[in-house]
Amino acid sequence: MTTLSARRRSITGLGIVTLVIVGVLLSLGFWQLQRRTEKHALIAALTERLGGALGALPAASTWAALTPAHDEFRRVTFTATLKPVPDGMVYSSGSAVRPDVPGPVTWAFLPAQLPSGETVVINAGFVQNTMQDRAQQDRAVQRLITGAPVTMTGYLRFPEAAGALTPHDDVTKRLWFTRDQRAMAQALGWGEVAPFYIDLESPEPANGIPKPGPLEVHLKDDHLQYAVTWFGLAAAVVIAFGVWLRGQKRV
Repeated sequence: MTTLSARRRSITGLGIVTLVIVGVLLSLGFWQLQRRTEKHALIAALTERLGGALGALPAASTWAALTPAHDEFRRVTFTATLKPVPDGMVYSSGSAVRPDVPGPVTWAFLPAQLPSGETVVINAGFVQNTMQDRAQQDRAVQRLITGAPVTMTGYLRFPEAAGALTPHDDVTKRLWFTRDQRAMAQALGWGEVAPFYIDLESPEPANGIPKPGPLEVHLKDDHLQYAVTWFGLAAAVVIAFGVWLRGQKRV
């Protein structure tokens, strides 16, 4: 009798543990399916914005109302004059929206003055990461600064936040690891800048350094694979419990 009671307690305890594990695994699977739906909606929205009609840069009076959810990747055109000040470089291991990025690169960020007097920061494009010499990068970027107004086309982008593992910025080398034009402006004395920056599409310098270009959506979408994995693990746990339970009944 004691052995039978102990066996029942063992079955009940392991059954509860199995239910908890299966519940967690199923929750993770359904969460991945939800993430997949959200990712597809995001891809559709970004694709629509990137392929949308070219519009004018929003007026400065509306900048405070712009948000990443509604305005990120809007394609705009404007005229501005690049300021003759030191640029900021942002290191990146790659890009999810620039298919022509060959690998690790640095992006050249420069302030540009609008005819109305406000300053907008421009991501003028990438420089190959093999150009490690700061003076060489400076010479390449300074060729862009002619002192004349330039008509530009690009995409509205909003600053990034540093993660827990993001390296610290090196202000001495003017090297950042997040695209935060406000931090660059403060450190490099650019003055007050717009709450967004512009990923430049055109014009491209004759020598292609730095290299701007059109953006395309290439977001990673592995959520269905992850969901199937979680559901498969849940099924495996149930089968394992069933096999164990069958063995207990034979004893």
